[in-house]
Amino acid sequence: MSTTLDLSDVAVQANHDLEGATALEIMGWAYEQFGSGLVVTSSMADTVMVSLAERVAPGIDVVFLDTGYHFVETIGTRDAVAAVHHVNLINVTAEQTPAEQDATWGRDLFARDPDQCCALRKVAPLGRALEPYAAWATGLRRADSASRANTPIVSWDARRHLIKVAPIATWSDADVADYIETNALMVNPLLDDGYASIGCEPCTRRSVGGDVRSGRWAGLGKTECGIHL
Repeated sequence: MSTTLDLSDVAVQANHDLEGATALEIMGWAYEQFGSGLVVTSSMADTVMVSLAERVAPGIDVVFLDTGYHFVETIGTRDAVAAVHHVNLINVTAEQTPAEQDATWGRDLFARDPDQCCALRKVAPLGRALEPYAAWATGLRRADSASRANTPIVSWDARRHLIKVAPIATWSDADVADYIETNALMVNPLLDDGYASIGCEPCTRRSVGGDVRSGRWAGLGKTECGIHL
């Protein structure tokens, strides 16, 4: 599995084979295939992905994108994960601090050009963080939004030249809630305060109606940060 063609073929076959598998089985497959070459990403909205990864591979690398604009509750959840869970938490930051970005791009870039802000503080840092790995696991779910309804279990991330794994892609909101309750997992306190989807503080509002992501970049016609595009 040393070439791009080989890995893209692996992704297609694995996506077919694992469609009916459990999240633990999917995560187990990823670790069996890639070992220390597998990394997990978490936004710290909840700790489901951290728990799944820990159960399969204690000490596994978990990447958190610290944009410099997060809610204090999100940072608190990150710190609690590092203290409580048997994972290697890697805090990834952008090349510039928010103040340096303001000096370069002008104040509050997130309000004027949120796509560029996300590119600088999320997309580019994640790309650099993933370079040492062969595969990454993400908490994407088909139930998140219409744009994610066809999320594959396993895919080839052509932009980053990695296998991308979504162990909970088929989970409903109820499945997530059940797993959290059954395993007594910590969650970001904002989830109990009307924030169904949690991003950076300046660009996140409480969700409206049944649209989980309605509070993200509200009024800006933007629904994705660019990481999964």
